[in-house]
Amino acid sequence: MTSNSPPRPSPDAPFDIVGFDLDGTLLDTSGDLAAAVNHALASVGRAPLGVAQVKPMIGGGARRMLAQGMAATGGCDEATLDVLHRRLLDHYEAHIADLTQPYPGVLDALDTLAAQGARLAVVTNKLEGLARKLLGALDLTGRFACIIGGDTMGPGNAKPSPKPIYEMLARCGGGTAAFVGDSIFDIAAGKAAGLPTIACSFGFLMQPVAELGADAVIDGYDELIPTLERLAR
Repeated sequence: MTSNSPPRPSPDAPFDIVGFDLDGTLLDTSGDLAAAVNHALASVGRAPLGVAQVKPMIGGGARRMLAQGMAATGGCDEATLDVLHRRLLDHYEAHIADLTQPYPGVLDALDTLAAQGARLAVVTNKLEGLARKLLGALDLTGRFACIIGGDTMGPGNAKPSPKPIYEMLARCGGGTAAFVGDSIFDIAAGKAAGLPTIACSFGFLMQPVAELGADAVIDGYDELIPTLERLAR
C-alpha cells in the first residue's frame, strides 16, 4: 500500500518545515514595488517617492503600502485609494520582476535545506496570484511545497493572523517548523502559531530589527542554517 503523506526529512534537517516571507525576506522587491507605487502616485499628480521611502511601507499588502504612500504625499479618500490600488496592481503585474532578485545566499540556503530534507514554504501578504507569478518569473516555484498569499485564507486572515501559518503546516504535512521574515507581521504571525521565528536585518524593516521580538536575527543567508540549528536544539 502506498502512502500519500509527504516524505519525512532526513535527520540533518533542523526543522521539518521552514517557512519564509517573500518581500524583504527571500526577494528584494523594493525597486519594482516602488515603481508601482510611483506609477499610481504619478497618475494623480503626486511627487515620486524614493525606494528608501517605500521600503518601510512594504509588508502589509499593496493597499496598505499605497495608503502610506498617499499619506506621505498629501493623503486621499478610500474611493480614490480603490482606483489607485487597481492601477498599482496592474502596473506591478506587468513589471513584476524587472528589478527583483533573490537576496545574496538565498538559493544556496534553500538548496541546503532541501538537501537536508526540509520542506520549504512561502507565506506572504502579497496576493497569492502575484506571489506565484513572481516566483515563476524567477524560476523559484518548484522549490516550495506551498505558496500562501495574503488573500489565500480570505479577508482579514493575512499575517499577523496565525491562520496562514497554520495552513502552511497543514499543507506541508505537519511536523516541527520555523518561520523567517522581516516585518512585525511575520514575527507576530509565527509567534502566534507557536513557531520559532527569525528576523532578517536586511529586509524592509518598519522599526529596528531588535524590536520585532524574533527568537533570532540574521544579517545574511550564510547565517540561516546555523541559526536554525541553534533554535532546534
